[in-house]
Amino acid sequence: MAENLKSVRCLIVIPCLNEEKHIEGVIANLSRALEDLDAEIVVADGGSTDATKDIMARILLDNSRVKLLDNPKRIQSAAVNLAVARFGGDYDYMIRIDAHGTYPEDYCQALVAEALRTGADSVVVGMQTVGFGMFQKATALAQNSKLGNGGSKHRTGAESHWTDHGHHALMRISAFRAVGGYDEAFRHNEDAEFDYRLHLSGFRVWMTADTSMIYYPRSSAGPLFRQYYGYGRGRAQNFLKHRSRPSLRQLIPLSVAPVAVLALLAAIHWLAVVPLLIWMAACLGYGAWMTVRQGESLGLLAAISAMIMHFAWSAGFWREVLGGNRRRTLPLGPGQEVAS
Repeated sequence: MAENLKSVRCLIVIPCLNEEKHIEGVIANLSRALEDLDAEIVVADGGSTDATKDIMARILLDNSRVKLLDNPKRIQSAAVNLAVARFGGDYDYMIRIDAHGTYPEDYCQALVAEALRTGADSVVVGMQTVGFGMFQKATALAQNSKLGNGGSKHRTGAESHWTDHGHHALMRISAFRAVGGYDEAFRHNEDAEFDYRLHLSGFRVWMTADTSMIYYPRSSAGPLFRQYYGYGRGRAQNFLKHRSRPSLRQLIPLSVAPVAVLALLAAIHWLAVVPLLIWMAACLGYGAWMTVRQGESLGLLAAISAMIMHFAWSAGFWREVLGGNRRRTLPLGPGQEVAS
């Protein structure tokens, strides 16, 4: 198997911004991949102001297979596009790594093995959320439950299968370039928008159960709200660009912001607040069920985290649809290069 893995070349891309607490550990954890694969790492830094660049300077002296790339546009989509534009011509696959996540030591090797076995143009993975402080643990509990993820397979885990979307991991560089790379108008949900174009172009996405990654959620309410507000805006951008419809699991939280606005009419008639109360009761009831039936002591707090996520996602979506940036970007045609 090791010889088969070295039959292709891999570019490992790590978008990064102020990751002094994580970047060294993430790169160290990929050391086996550099040995087992004909691979190099590119850290695309969006202008870190902490000690990230000092740490990277030391790593670069010790490891010739690691490169540092400035990403003046700062966002993750631009980071990956830039890395592929600068270095992708020498590689067969690109593997995207989140600096704020944890990966098995054989993560990259498992992805390449799956790509070679299935012939997939993209291999995506499941994602488990883990927290440490009380609020972060509760948010992780929410995000790992149907209350927070709506049953999304790349959140809950599933058997390996062909899919239309998942947490981005590995992509064939020729396919990435053929559809124009990530749309840099998307600060959030650039992966879902990319997968939409990937399928339109006839490429295939494989969800593997052979490996996964661990994600650490926001540790307080404000950042969590802003994150999901951005996710909502990104989903709306995708809708406006492609006229794609939200899935059933997205339609329910989509209604949260409107029913919250409707509740303001309770001063005129009390029935206006009933839909909001039903949603709140459903969330808290699910949290109570997790506490009683699953033995999760933070079940009710997880329900609060889920409510923040629902409301923020819905508010972001409707803000973009009703009054956001209406500029639509079109996917590049086959053979066009990603932005540099």
